[in-house]
Amino acid sequence: MSLSTPTRVLARTTAVLVLTLGMATGTTGLLSGGEAHALPVTQGSFVFGGDEGDYISGGRSYAYATASQDRMDISADNAHNAVHLQLDGANGDWWSLDLAAPSGKVLAPGTYTGATRHPFNGPAEPGLDLSGNGRGCNTLTGEFTVADVEFGPQGYVTKLDATFEQHCEGGAAAARGEVHIDNPAPPAQLDLGLAVALDGTASTLNGKAGLHGTVSCSKPVRVDVSGNVTQVKRQKLIRGSFTAPVSCTPGAPTAWTATAVPTGDTPFQRGDVEVEARATATDPDYGQPVTAAETVAVRLKRA
Repeated sequence: MSLSTPTRVLARTTAVLVLTLGMATGTTGLLSGGEAHALPVTQGSFVFGGDEGDYISGGRSYAYATASQDRMDISADNAHNAVHLQLDGANGDWWSLDLAAPSGKVLAPGTYTGATRHPFNGPAEPGLDLSGNGRGCNTLTGEFTVADVEFGPQGYVTKLDATFEQHCEGGAAAARGEVHIDNPAPPAQLDLGLAVALDGTASTLNGKAGLHGTVSCSKPVRVDVSGNVTQVKRQKLIRGSFTAPVSCTPGAPTAWTATAVPTGDTPFQRGDVEVEARATATDPDYGQPVTAAETVAVRLKRA
């Protein structure tokens, strides 16, 4: 029997988060959705065994639990179509389990028959994949029953109770098991705010533009403020960029300052400039980048 590397799939998706920002109107924040972030299971168990001749289990039985110091991480895609469980046993075992509704559908309580190997299942069949310890199916058939499942934001799985049966390569022998996950309520997502002050400076010494403003956050995070400055003077286009790292803590807004260096030999000058600014941070609970953006007119004075 040929081997295939166990597939550890983290679904990609995109979500949008609207944020409340200060000091200027018309500002929004965007939550960029990369891969779903697997989070540790607080309380759970994972057991399975197989018939003699089953390739994955080798005819043996396996039992793991968080209470026994076995580590489990679980994630779902933001469409709530599939869940992915990763097991790292205290004894060195490692296994993964994927359960998925037919593509385009939400995984919900019920029995899913005619499953094929996830993530290669399509809209007509559910997906399943039990693999690990160096063993995996090239093709498989099976079924699973979801007794209960609850999702939170950004791939968070609050609860999962399911049983499954998997046959490798069309064989009669099967692996059968069950998984029980009970996590606490999901943490809130990171809210990030950005404000650009409407006044700045144009240095007569070096031609740089000085900018300032504030950022706000709902969790302690490092925020990277960056952006571009554009000015038109005497039919000349003056441009520059800026960056500023900020340590943000919840509560009061945190001040930031930055300097934009002109890209050409024409300095920034007194008068209006357009500032396109963005603040980016990574949600410490979900591992997702959150960005707040603001575009405003800023008046520079000589300094």
